[in-house]
Amino acid sequence: MSPQTFSCLALLSFVVLLEAERPTRDQHHDDDDDDDDGGGGWAGGSRSSGDDEGPCDVEVVDGSSLSLARFLDSYAYSRPVVITGLTDNAKFRSLCSKQNLLREYGDRQVRLSTANTYSYRKVDVSFRHYVDVILGPRSPDVLGSDTLYLFGDNNASEWRNLLDAYRPPPFLLPGTGRALSFGVAGPGTGVPFHWHGPGYSEVIYGRKRWFLYPPDEEPLFHPNASTLAWLRDVYPRLTPRRAPLRCTVRPGQVLYFPARWWHATLNLDTSVFISTFLG
Repeated sequence: MSPQTFSCLALLSFVVLLEAERPTRDQHHDDDDDDDDGGGGWAGGSRSSGDDEGPCDVEVVDGSSLSLARFLDSYAYSRPVVITGLTDNAKFRSLCSKQNLLREYGDRQVRLSTANTYSYRKVDVSFRHYVDVILGPRSPDVLGSDTLYLFGDNNASEWRNLLDAYRPPPFLLPGTGRALSFGVAGPGTGVPFHWHGPGYSEVIYGRKRWFLYPPDEEPLFHPNASTLAWLRDVYPRLTPRRAPLRCTVRPGQVLYFPARWWHATLNLDTSVFISTFLG
């Protein structure tokens, strides 16, 4: 499969993204979960079997000292970068607590799609059902065709109040605008390698591990295997020359990736995150 074919099937333009998978065990919650754990009520002690943060090969820069000119010259078209302290999203973070999202959006219907390359199957559930039943740690053996996420088939206006509270990264590429994508995902979930236009990803709660290759280095992967399976089966066999760039992004950090860079993600914890796509 060529990169051109895969890019047409990858994550291109959408507004709300909610990764999920078949449950490995029943999960229940109390709407009055205490959010004082620092994880917005999402943590719950649940982490994936691949929860080693590992090294970070991506440059980390202080957003308070990063100018637009330096961003455009050093990163925008050439390499990924992790930026700290770029925006203050304390208000958005409070709105994304488990208790608040279930109160505001729990009874709303969301449409889930399969998380493999082809994404044909669709499932409609309430957001509360997603959190109660589907959201949870996953096994590496669960295929992408059996992994569900909410993609672009949903009414973005229903989430507008939440998205309007988000302060996106201020740096735009010339001639581009922004499209926001919000997500909540369980430990061990993620998307397999794909590429598309440039964008940012900010973690609100939890930790998200990234694996990245430049456009001219197509990674070894199966489009219906999970990132967790790739980490178990393929990653240990890679030579240093074939290894990807890696970095774990934590709350308050933003990862920027240029256009056409291959990337796969793995949520190490139950994670709340938001992406800003430039195009």
